[in-house]
Amino acid sequence: MCSKINVFSEIGKLNKVFLHRPGPELEGLIPNNLQRLLFDDIPYVKVAQQEHDYFANILKENGVEVLYAIEELEKAISNEKIRKQFVDEYLKESKIIDISLKNTLSNYLMEKDTKGMINNIMSGIRKKELCNKGISSLAEIMQDDNLFYVDPAPAEYFTRDPGACIGNGLSINVMSRRARRRESLFLKYIYSYNKDFKDDSSKLWYEYENTNSIEGGDILVLSKNVVCIGCSERTSPEAIQKLAEKLLKWDNTFEKVLVFEIPKCRAFMHLDTVFTMVDYDKFTIHPEIEGPLNIYEIVMDKSFNLKFNNVSDSLENVLKKELKLDSVELIRCGGGDELAAPREQWNDGSNTLAIAPGTVITYDRNYVTNELLDKRGVKVLTMPSSELSRGRGGPRCMSMPIHRDNID
Repeated sequence: MCSKINVFSEIGKLNKVFLHRPGPELEGLIPNNLQRLLFDDIPYVKVAQQEHDYFANILKENGVEVLYAIEELEKAISNEKIRKQFVDEYLKESKIIDISLKNTLSNYLMEKDTKGMINNIMSGIRKKELCNKGISSLAEIMQDDNLFYVDPAPAEYFTRDPGACIGNGLSINVMSRRARRRESLFLKYIYSYNKDFKDDSSKLWYEYENTNSIEGGDILVLSKNVVCIGCSERTSPEAIQKLAEKLLKWDNTFEKVLVFEIPKCRAFMHLDTVFTMVDYDKFTIHPEIEGPLNIYEIVMDKSFNLKFNNVSDSLENVLKKELKLDSVELIRCGGGDELAAPREQWNDGSNTLAIAPGTVITYDRNYVTNELLDKRGVKVLTMPSSELSRGRGGPRCMSMPIHRDNID
């Protein structure tokens, strides 16, 4: 039986993908909560939705089945008992400690139908929503000057980070920032209770309950034998080791995990903001990481113990070796120009989504990098990006591939 989860490369033809269409949660962003919710600016939701619909249509026109987060979560928690369990866990993750407030919020959410409840959770629970709900404790009205009892989830449209499909399994990631940890909870329930999402052959590589942070933007499936993971400001070495141990000990095709240590700063938030695979032998890269890039490898010895090694070779040589190629081509974001490179990298010029070997989706605003890709024989499908890009993530960030064709 063909597994519902099947991702053994970054470039195999994309057949199924997980998205979230941005909604009212973006309107919960105001200047005094931008930093807490990990945004630099406030996207205009109407235009952001139009841009996202354009993105989804490119995928559909190229034969990709699109699954939406709200619809899949609704399937997962349609059972009343599971829905109550989800609400309790959601409020716990939201740090609602006061018992009276927790009960008030729980009752308020459970009164809604499932879809309405999920939409409310995504957009946040404002204090004024509960003004007639019988507030019965001082703690309930002394939260702080926040307009929300529970914050919105504006970054949910970056579905890459809460989870990563690797081979025939899923890593439910532990987000490094509190503002995004609930997004992984949504995925936990989809994986656990939505039979359309996975089957009996699907494996769980990393669990929501783990404590060490790892995010999907740092995970690249280089081939059926090698997974690359960025050690970044959002992904810890402890989590990488734990995930590597599970991947390498399980009976599958993975033999090695390559660890790329990238600068720990917001501009280089994840590995896929500075490095992505676009064809069998072509990669986009931000030139500023090439010099400081340290590479390590994790393998399993005959006694099933992990071994850790420094890799002293250049990135090009490492990629050639692991992919068994005579040569590889690194296509530098912005052409390496001192102005174009950092400008386009900030707007995710290196954050390409391959939907087939040599065919990628990119933001139209990164015209220098797009032209370079085109000249190197890569088919570039561009999408509008004035508002979505304000969230600091590109087409790869906005998608979690679930199923790709295998490649030789």
